[in-house]
Amino acid sequence: MSISEKDVKLKRAYESPTDSDGKRVLVDRLWPRGVRKTDAAIDYWAKELAPSTELRKWFAHDPSRWAEFRRRYTAEIEAHREEFDRLRSLALNGPITLVYAARDERHNDAVVLKEILLEHR
Repeated sequence: MSISEKDVKLKRAYESPTDSDGKRVLVDRLWPRGVRKTDAAIDYWAKELAPSTELRKWFAHDPSRWAEFRRRYTAEIEAHREEFDRLRSLALNGPITLVYAARDERHNDAVVLKEILLEHR
């Protein structure tokens, strides 16, 4: 079975949840600053799939490091295969929204995670 583009959405943690989000999966290692757990409506916190603290600090959301971040983060995800398979299973069973806190909507871990989910069709 494959996961389609429409089944995996990305959304900042600071945006309100909607019915069309499906299962909401937080993909950051740290809880988003200033967001109450009840307001976030997170169904599953994939902490183990988040970039390591070392990688997150090295990247520092610097777009010039994006390609290398993607490479390193992909390697980290491979090391957490069981967690990735759990996320993939959620996506195969209905729409999911990968929730992240980063301001940069094009250069963050959720973007990479979505790419990998779609590649494993």
